[in-house]
Amino acid sequence: MLLARDTARRDRAFAVLWFGQFAAIAGLTVVVPLLPFYLAGFGLEAADVAWWTGIALAAPAVTQLITAPLWGMVGDRYGHKAMVVRAHAGLALAVGLMAFAETPGEFLACRLLQGACGGVVSATAAYASTVAAPQRRGRTLGGLFGATGAGSLVGPLLGSVLAGRFGFGALFGSVAVLLVIASGLALVLLPRSCGEAGSRENRRGGLRDAARSLLLERSGRSLLLAGLLGQAAIYALIVVFAQRVAGIAGSIAAATMWVGALQAATWAASLLGGPWWGRRNDRRPANAGFAIAAVCCGVAVALQALPASPELLLPLRLVQGFCFAAFAQSVLHVACDLAPRQARGTAVGFSSGCLDLGQVAGPFFGALAVTVLPPGGAFAAIGALLGCAAVLAVCGLRRSSPSAPVTVAAARKPELTEVGS
Repeated sequence: MLLARDTARRDRAFAVLWFGQFAAIAGLTVVVPLLPFYLAGFGLEAADVAWWTGIALAAPAVTQLITAPLWGMVGDRYGHKAMVVRAHAGLALAVGLMAFAETPGEFLACRLLQGACGGVVSATAAYASTVAAPQRRGRTLGGLFGATGAGSLVGPLLGSVLAGRFGFGALFGSVAVLLVIASGLALVLLPRSCGEAGSRENRRGGLRDAARSLLLERSGRSLLLAGLLGQAAIYALIVVFAQRVAGIAGSIAAATMWVGALQAATWAASLLGGPWWGRRNDRRPANAGFAIAAVCCGVAVALQALPASPELLLPLRLVQGFCFAAFAQSVLHVACDLAPRQARGTAVGFSSGCLDLGQVAGPFFGALAVTVLPPGGAFAAIGALLGCAAVLAVCGLRRSSPSAPVTVAAARKPELTEVGS
């Protein structure tokens, strides 16, 4: 009876987390694929659009790079449920303010606030890692990445259809309301994750252990760097992809439709790929899965310079989306395995910060590539970046065990799997 009740609470918690992550990602991706066109609406010169796009894409990651480890430490001290509620509420505030932006600078300020107050993915991952059984952690993180895929599938479709009809201001306001609802659901329905409270000594030791386990352990260090490069490549692609589609679609109106549709197809593949890679990470080393995914993704990206019509990009985007689903969850999976329990939020925040660093560098890499290289060269450069990420991930396998790594902390103390107070 007690086991059935605990299982029901875990399922309810996962449903709340899934909805919240879906709402956050859907709300943000209504504009990201169309960002070059949105910024052009502020009256920017054509030559400035690519650079403003890069700056706007990188802005949330700049502030989140600083705040993610700090929020993780707060979560380790006061509870990860509070961080889930805080992340949705903070994101609602930032997105709501975007509805009133009238200049690129004002929009940029809102994006910076988004990174400082948001962080839904890392907050959700930290909470989920405390309620999932260790042998099912990959499935849990993969399922949550499925929410990312679903949100990113719905977001571009809604953005492409609704932005032109109602305007971005009304769209941002609606997203803010949805995020407030998600924050309220988390506050009311999420139980406290087990093991949230701990002594000050344990928390301090956990911070030291987290730093050592992530940076000194070869598998963790190599995968953090690989994740950084992988994230940089994907965000560089956003900068060059819209211009590529515009060059073969025939008109801005057609390009807008195709960018939204192809982005949605990419994330539909991620929706399927997230759980698949998660289950694989429970059975085999996450470094190996990351390397395979990065190679396949790099080939698919490099080939996107070749098609002469937008519909021929579809199979390449499907491969890209399915493989990209392995990146972030593999990094977080290894971080959760290596970090001691009492510092897991800090480890997740630190790992998310490394991924955010890639998000900062990627758009500038893309803007530079599209400026100094022909379109084919820009896609090839991004593909090569993914190849480097694969090599780094493989380097971490040399001292990794065939199965998922077991942390020193896990060896000292069995991990509880129930959701408790």
